[in-house]
Amino acid sequence: MLKHEKKAFIKFFATYFGSVAILILASGFFYFEEQKQMFIKKEHFSMIDHIRQFKMKLPMPKTSSITYEILDIKIPDFNMNNFTIKENYFEKYMPYKWEGGYILVKKDKSEFYKNLFSVKLKIISAQVLLLLLFATLSYFLALRALRPMQEAIIKLDNFSKDLIHDLNTPLTSILLNMKLLEKNSDFDENKPLSRIKKNVENISELHNNLTTLLQEDTMLVSEQNIVKIIEDVVLTHQKIYSHLEYEIELKEFYASVNKNAFTQVLTNLISNASKYNKENGFIKIYSINRVLYVEDNGIGIKNPSEIFNRSYTEQKSGTGIGLDITKRLCEAMDIEISATSQTEVGTTVSLKFKG
Repeated sequence: MLKHEKKAFIKFFATYFGSVAILILASGFFYFEEQKQMFIKKEHFSMIDHIRQFKMKLPMPKTSSITYEILDIKIPDFNMNNFTIKENYFEKYMPYKWEGGYILVKKDKSEFYKNLFSVKLKIISAQVLLLLLFATLSYFLALRALRPMQEAIIKLDNFSKDLIHDLNTPLTSILLNMKLLEKNSDFDENKPLSRIKKNVENISELHNNLTTLLQEDTMLVSEQNIVKIIEDVVLTHQKIYSHLEYEIELKEFYASVNKNAFTQVLTNLISNASKYNKENGFIKIYSINRVLYVEDNGIGIKNPSEIFNRSYTEQKSGTGIGLDITKRLCEAMDIEISATSQTEVGTTVSLKFKG
């Protein structure tokens, strides 16, 4: 099951099972309270019946739980329905004779607690069985609910892969012909061709991002020294942006990454740091603990908290999709990415590796 499918499955399962579980637990609670009140009424009735037998001089049941004593007292506003629940016993006053006096009846609560515990045990057992049953049903219902979404995603993925694959041939042809045109002496003075070159480079970059992104849910990660990846990406950009100074201030940094995906992440970050830098600016790459930093002294960003949102861009030439893809690739490799920036001072992007 892919990452987004797992999230959807958990939401479906939690919705189905959570609602049923609440209903089962609430029903059990109200049933228990109803049984408790019924037991209290039974205890009340048993005490009345015991005194009735005593006053009628009938054979008394042998029980040590009920005790009584005759009190020569007066109780104003006496109510026959009096019944008091104490901590360890029940208590009730009954009239003794017409002339006066009352019988104070007490009944130990041990039998009441025993019956209550028995009911509680039965309710919990029934609830556990019902929760297991509905958890199983919820599991299969959630899987069934995912099926249409899985089919739609597979179709969309296949379409995207075919589309990107079909774009590769004409894009490669355009790039090769553009390199041939660059050999002409008047190429730099031809503004339309320069604009075409810039747009082709943007399309090529987007194509590479999308190709890597399609591996987001199936990519394999492995422990490796990412310094070699950093050096390769920096070397590529040094050839293009020879007026900038690149500094790699780390010799060893082992992390669990997918090589292609992490290469694309660094390419996007270092490419942006290079494109939007100043003359004779710098790009510095270093680490503190388990955090990798890519710092530049370029033009900066007005809203650094927004740059990883899809289609957000502060530059006319960009689409904003690259950093959105960068963030998604980082999430797939369990890397936390964030940025801080100050306009005309520079930007620092941090990659926090977990584990």
